[in-house]
Amino acid sequence: MLDHTSWAHTYIDLDTPNAARIYDYLLGGATNSEADRELARQVIKAMPEVQYLTRANRAFLRRAVRHLVDLGVHQFIDIGSGIPTVGNVHEVAQARDPRCRVVYVDREPTAVVHSELLLQDNEFAAVVQEDFRRPGAVLSSPEVQRLIDFDQPVGLLLFALLHHIPDEDEPAELMSVYREALPEGSYVALSHPTHESVTDHILTVYDLYAANQTPITLRGLADVATLVDGFEPLEPGIVYVPRWRPEFPEDADHDEEAAMYGVVARKC
Repeated sequence: MLDHTSWAHTYIDLDTPNAARIYDYLLGGATNSEADRELARQVIKAMPEVQYLTRANRAFLRRAVRHLVDLGVHQFIDIGSGIPTVGNVHEVAQARDPRCRVVYVDREPTAVVHSELLLQDNEFAAVVQEDFRRPGAVLSSPEVQRLIDFDQPVGLLLFALLHHIPDEDEPAELMSVYREALPEGSYVALSHPTHESVTDHILTVYDLYAANQTPITLRGLADVATLVDGFEPLEPGIVYVPRWRPEFPEDADHDEEAAMYGVVARKC
């Protein structure tokens, strides 16, 4: 677990709950502070199915990455990648095809420091400390320029990220900037929590995050469709994440409890 002596060379605010570290805790990780754990415990109490949601999201990520590699995508930009955990993108992709290249992007120092440690011996993967809302800086970063060939299809991964981008930051406009930068035949894969599921617990979670300086924006099916405008969704379209090409039919049971939409779409 993190404490105030960890990573002394990098300033990390451990007294304010942090979305990446809360997510790490919900996945069973140890890279989190007491402030993160306290809010996470409140979230679990308000929405017991939240740990199912986080696991379902990670499982969707793994299925999507494997499918994209099978479609011939060998390079990925994972924005909002978070703190490394089991089944990271480079591990999934390179297990499928060792030629795969991955650039992780996150604005949180904790996520970047841990990713740097994990990737120090991997010449085909790197991490960039940058913000999704600065697409020019993301795409022109030395790591992206070194590893990503924009003459070949790219997989843009945005898992559990865009709910941290409020409407006033115009996420659909930002998505259009990334879309224009991607070559034909590229894909976007994203997940996004929603208020449209059968559970209303997520509305309580929304209030908890807002009260702890980590506000989130829940969006509906139509909103998610707007985010992937200009991309053609693969079957089965925009669905609750357990329903996106499950490995086993029973994996989609109680899928609406995941309260999160997922989609993989190809640049038209």
